[in-house]
Amino acid sequence: MLYTTFELRINFKNFSLATAMAIKKLLSFLFLQLTLCLLLLDLTNAESLKLGFYKKTCPNMEGIVFKTAHRYISRAPSLAAALLRLHFHDCFVRGCDGSVLLDSTKNNKAEKDGIPNSSLRGYDVIDAVKSAIENKCPGVVSCADILAMVARDAVSMIHGPYWDVPTGRRDGRVSLASETIPNLPPSFANITLLKQMFAAKGLNVKDLVVLSGGHTIGVSHCSSFTRRLYNFTGNGDADPSLDPKYAAHLRVKCKPEDANTIVEMDPGSFKTFDEDYYTLVSKRRGLFQSDAVLLNDEYTRNYVKHQAATHGSSFTNDFAKSMVKMGKIGVLTGRAGEIRKQCAFVN
Repeated sequence: MLYTTFELRINFKNFSLATAMAIKKLLSFLFLQLTLCLLLLDLTNAESLKLGFYKKTCPNMEGIVFKTAHRYISRAPSLAAALLRLHFHDCFVRGCDGSVLLDSTKNNKAEKDGIPNSSLRGYDVIDAVKSAIENKCPGVVSCADILAMVARDAVSMIHGPYWDVPTGRRDGRVSLASETIPNLPPSFANITLLKQMFAAKGLNVKDLVVLSGGHTIGVSHCSSFTRRLYNFTGNGDADPSLDPKYAAHLRVKCKPEDANTIVEMDPGSFKTFDEDYYTLVSKRRGLFQSDAVLLNDEYTRNYVKHQAATHGSSFTNDFAKSMVKMGKIGVLTGRAGEIRKQCAFVN
């Protein structure tokens, strides 16, 4: 959905105090009603997704997705984290509409070229799956649905949970790099900002701490966290919330200006989906500041400690549920958007 912003200017000096107050209350009420209507419209779109959407139009679709993705993941398991991240970054900007897959054009800088997306990868996997499906069912399956299913399959292939993906998403035609920074939670976010950014997408605090567990796989460039090691407050100090021994270990790997070296998010098992992330965070060894701040909120702290103490007793089930919920953010359905012939280009 493309929301249109508008500006209303009223000079309240022209009205009595009582009239001005009444107008302000009316405007606040109307704004609230508009917000609720837009939210309900988003929820209606999400509910139109369903299991087996392509049962008649492309009955072997999920098998094709799995088989094609498996060719890549079996050779390079680290791609699973990249594909999960690709799905997350798609959904948090304009909803799960495949807009992160679009290439920039001469007149438009697309999401994939936004600063937060500069290290995204896995596009070739999505293109390969799309090509395989187009050979069997041309013009039927959206890139947005393919991305959601590939992320699920990739996680399951590295011992993570499997969840049923409701389908019926359509592809967006708009992709703007300028929308990435305002919508994607940064690695240096505090807990208040994280809660606000997730709430803006219809995700609650539990979804926040559960989806953060996706950091159990994958790697990060040093530049995403070196500020925590060398100049946390601007005075050449380290982040006091980071375990000193772990900070010393990271300083050996990452020098202050190092932007190229990569570090495992979950040392020792970064290619396996497990609950170790919560053990690390509970020991103050979360790599990002946005990991560490999960200990600054009562609910997220209790969840972290519970999963660490019980070896992730409910984590995989929780993750599956939150991924289904995330996959419904701002979806386009029905006649909205389009079914792209190639994921990198609008038709």
